[in-house]
Formats: sequence, structure tokens, C-alpha cells
Amino acid sequence: MSESRHIPWAGIFLALAAGLGMLVAGAGFWLSVGVVAVWIGSFWISAAPPQTIPAPIDSMKLTRTGMRSLIEHSGLPLLLLDGSRIIIANSAAREVLGRHVIGQDARVAFRHPSAVELLGRDKGGSVTIKGLAGPRSIWQMTRQPVDGRYWLIELVNRTAEADISRAHTDFVANASHELRTPLASIIGYIETLADEGEDVDPKMAAKFYNTVLREARRLQNLVDDLMSLSRVEAEKHDQPSEKLLLGPLVKQAATDGAGPRRAERLKYLPSTDNLPIRGERQQLEQLVRNLVDNGLKYGSADGVVTVSLSRDERDMAVLTVADQGEGIAPEHIPHLTRRFYRTDPGRSRAAGGTGLGLAIVKHIVERHRGKLDITSKQGQGTTIIVKIPTITE
Repeated sequence: MSESRHIPWAGIFLALAAGLGMLVAGAGFWLSVGVVAVWIGSFWISAAPPQTIPAPIDSMKLTRTGMRSLIEHSGLPLLLLDGSRIIIANSAAREVLGRHVIGQDARVAFRHPSAVELLGRDKGGSVTIKGLAGPRSIWQMTRQPVDGRYWLIELVNRTAEADISRAHTDFVANASHELRTPLASIIGYIETLADEGEDVDPKMAAKFYNTVLREARRLQNLVDDLMSLSRVEAEKHDQPSEKLLLGPLVKQAATDGAGPRRAERLKYLPSTDNLPIRGERQQLEQLVRNLVDNGLKYGSADGVVTVSLSRDERDMAVLTVADQGEGIAPEHIPHLTRRFYRTDPGRSRAAGGTGLGLAIVKHIVERHRGKLDITSKQGQGTTIIVKIPTITE
């Protein structure tokens, strides 16, 4: 915005008075006018408004402000270093490292040999840091120059990837062990029978053949469960679309899970309605069979397994399977849905369990957008509750 010019009235009056005095004294008219004009012009020029000079720009301040705005809301933890001192840490970085790191030397803030080594390099680079935000956390730290003075630090959380990789490694190791055990037993007995040849005792041969058959069936069950688990995990993000009536499905699957030899130990309490849901029939039948089979296997030898269906206040179909067994210690309950987890490995293998039944149940429940709850009291038994959303018929 332009400033108004100040008019020097006193100077102009003085110049006019001097011009008039020159005329009275006999000076020429044009000379007097010229002197007055020059005098007034000099006052006019000197009274011009001063030219506005912009304040010097603090480029460092602008760089920091712009960088802070740029990285503040990034999902990755980002830090700006002035040399080795942290001058900016975005919200994600403050959450991981704490607000106190701003102004600190980065080597003190990270306190990790690999990070300190990276911060001491003349060029940028990347290292892996373990234990930055927890004893098992794994982070990738990248350092890149912004200019000759500033450095940008980027942190990427690799903990989940490492956990998945570790879980896959553990699964392969456990699966290999579970498959190797019945195979070794089958091979051992067959080799013994082959070595004995025709001289083998008929009673011993019959016993060995029964053992081989039992181990072969155990191996078959294990392979079947592994394939089922693989299919369920591959489809767990695809919500089923088929409309089913849960009541008749549960009744039939529970009967199949018990089988004719254990039918008298199964007690079924049907719901007052058919409970329509969206689901995959084959997987839901497998879920019910697994829960009933577990209850009959690990409950008391003559105890009853109760299967009931109901609808809760949130319009969820509630499937409850309760046994009358010895119960499960509290420390085991959070781990029951892990693959190959057993509270009593010897008893589980003797009963023909694969250690995958509840893992399969968990993934089926997740695929159907349901909830799984396991409660147990030692000496009283175990209750497993599955909730699945219902739909309008």
C-alpha cells in the first residue's frame, strides 16, 4: 500500500518570501522565479516518502517451517536433523521416541550401536534396529541428506513382517515334526515285520499292523486338517454370501461329530428359531464337528457334551458347546487357538488329536465375522461360545 507524500508548506512559504525579496531588491523577474522553483523543488524531493525495504528473509526458518508442515502428518516416523541434533520430529516419531527427543543429539536419542554408526557416516544409508520401541520390535532406519547441513531420518516398523516370518518358520517346523512322528512309527514297524519275514509271530504281526493302521489314520487326519487350515486361511477375508439356516445345520453336524458310538453322550438343545445367517455350509459343519469332537475326546469318559443354540439381544446366533471334563488351567486358554498347541501333548496324540482343531475353528469364525470365546473351570469343564451375525429371512 502506497504512503501519502508530506507537503513542506513552511519551506514553500519561505522560498516565495525569498523570491519576493529578490524582486524588491531589483533582481530580474525570471531569475527570481527560477530560484524559487529550484528551492521549492528541493523541498518537494526531500519530502518524498522513503522507499520500503523488505525485511531480510530467514531462509533457515522457512526451511524448518516448511519441513515441519510437510512431514507432521506422515504415517511414518520422520525426523529432521541439523547436523546430529534433532530439530523436528513429526507426530509418529514423537509417539515412538517421545517428545523429549527434540533438541537432543540423535545418538543419545537412539542409543543403539547400529544407529550411532549410521549417524556417523558422511553419506546416507540404512540399518536395522532391534528393540527401539520394545524388546521385540524391529525397525529399519534410513538417513538421507537434505542439503549440506540437514539430514532426514525415516523409521519403518518391520516388527509385523518379522512376526509373520517367524510364525511361518515355526509352523513349518511344527508341521514337519507332527508329520515325521507317525511316519517314523509306520516305517519302524514295517521294517520290523519285513526283517522277521515268514518267522514273524502272528500275534505280534497283528499288533504291529494295528499300530501301523492307527498311525496311518493319524497321518491322514493331520494332512486333512493342514489342508483345511490352509483353505480357511486363504479365504478368511472373503465373507460368505450363501444364506443358511443355522439350526438344522448345527443339529446334523453335531450328530455327525459324535458318531453312532458316542451319540448317547451328546445333548442337543435347539433354538426356538432356525437362525438364518450368511455362511459357508462345509466350513460351519466342520466348526461344529471339531467342537463336539474335542468335547467328547477331552471331557470325562462318560460325561455329556451339551450343544445349544440361541439368539442374543444383539441378534447374534449363539452356539455353545460345553463338556464335563477336567477343565483347562487359565494360563493355557489364550493359546488354545494356536496351531499345534496342546495342554497335554501325550493325551492329545493318544486321543488322535492333531492340535489344529481350534485353530481351524478360529479362522472359520473370523471369516464369518463372528466372535469366539473360551471359558473353563478346572474340575467342572470347558465351554466354547461362537457368535455369528444373523440376517432377516
